[in-house]
Amino acid sequence: MNERTTRSTVTFRAAFKLPEFDETQLAGTYDIDTIEQGIQGNERTVYIRTATLFYLRRIGQTSVVTVDPKALLGALEADALHCL
Repeated sequence: MNERTTRSTVTFRAAFKLPEFDETQLAGTYDIDTIEQGIQGNERTVYIRTATLFYLRRIGQTSVVTVDPKALLGALEADALHCL
């Protein structure tokens, strides 16, 4: 089996909180890595998400937190509604 990682960014326009965080995070742009495991089939490879990593960067340190992708999507949707 093979693994692939896709890097993307998300932008929050207001402060937000995810269940995996101890505290509310500031508005801003954050890096996200989506890690997927490839499963070889007869005709093609299918990829299944195995982890979503959220990078919290502060002066002098970076923390990486595994987050629930559904919770992240919900927080992004709430941010979009909040900032209309």
